[in-house]
Amino acid sequence: MADFTYLGSCSGWLFSATKLVNPFFAFLDPEVAHRLAVSAAARGWVPIEKRQDPPILELEVWGRRFSNPIGLAAGFDKNAEAVEGLLGLGFGFVEVGSVTPVPQDGNPKPRIFRLRNEGAIINRCGFNSEGIVVVAKRLGAQHGKRKLETSSTLSPAVDDAIHGGKAGPGILGVNLGKNKTSEDAAADYVQGVHTLSQYADYLVINISSPNTPGLRQLQGRKQLKDLVKKVQAARDEMQWGEEGPPPLLVKIAPDLSKQDLEDIAAIISNTTIQRPDPVSKNPVAEETGGLSGKPLFNLSTNILKDMYVLTKGKIPLIGCGGVSSGEDAYKKIRAGATLVQLYTAFAYGGPALIPEIKAELAQCLERDGYKSIYEAVGADCR
Repeated sequence: MADFTYLGSCSGWLFSATKLVNPFFAFLDPEVAHRLAVSAAARGWVPIEKRQDPPILELEVWGRRFSNPIGLAAGFDKNAEAVEGLLGLGFGFVEVGSVTPVPQDGNPKPRIFRLRNEGAIINRCGFNSEGIVVVAKRLGAQHGKRKLETSSTLSPAVDDAIHGGKAGPGILGVNLGKNKTSEDAAADYVQGVHTLSQYADYLVINISSPNTPGLRQLQGRKQLKDLVKKVQAARDEMQWGEEGPPPLLVKIAPDLSKQDLEDIAAIISNTTIQRPDPVSKNPVAEETGGLSGKPLFNLSTNILKDMYVLTKGKIPLIGCGGVSSGEDAYKKIRAGATLVQLYTAFAYGGPALIPEIKAELAQCLERDGYKSIYEAVGADCR
């Protein structure tokens, strides 16, 4: 078996050193800790992954080359402040947002609650966002900077072969939300497409949050069909080059019925309003909001399997919910995910978790005789 332990390099020691900071963040208010983490990544005060990913983790999805299938879910960098720093940590892709058309503060604080022993978080942020105008300016500046740096170090031919993203290394997803007071959800998502799609390698319609009134009603068959039709039309009417428009995904809740899943092919799982044991025994479980983290793993993985079967494995799915190890990521892939996202585990474990997950995932694949990610996708559904 090949050795994918990422040992013996300068960047490896830097990643390990970040574990020393984690206890400090644990004593801070969750939202203050989150703010500091985003600011650190935005300022480049985080380690940069200089080691190559194991070749077995490389894959191509939607015509984009991913160096590895491990991504950071939306919710961490809501306003696209730290894309470059987060991609530099070694994520295969980073998803920013959710971004709303008009700036909004979200729900009153406190709105984030830790369940550290359960490896979970409850949040009721309510799409706090600086709005698409601010995010577009940031992405525009970062897009130009990343593209310039890439073109200055690589020939066009090599650039096309190695870097799948529009602006250089790493893939960028943009997660779109609706304003709390908006009466026309489709118009909000269309506005997001028109303003932000030029910077995105993929777009996400987020209809999964339990913290925006009426949002989950859009997961109904007729409502979702009408919404996707309008958003697709808005995307397709724009001018696109040879690479074509960015793919459009739908982010759904992990607690839908089988019937609700039949017409939905998209990102599996965000947060759930259910409270599985042992979370239900924690006093914090009484807080209103969406649950994310380890307790969500089985629920979201079962939904992932259902969706893989319903789509006959023909649509790339992103598995999200409770991933905290390479073994967890591997189980998501075997359940039908082509790509995997994490958030809560990253919030608790910090940058050191990323190379650990990638190394363990590579070892899982080799252990079971797989030569690539593709071979393992949906293995438990066959």
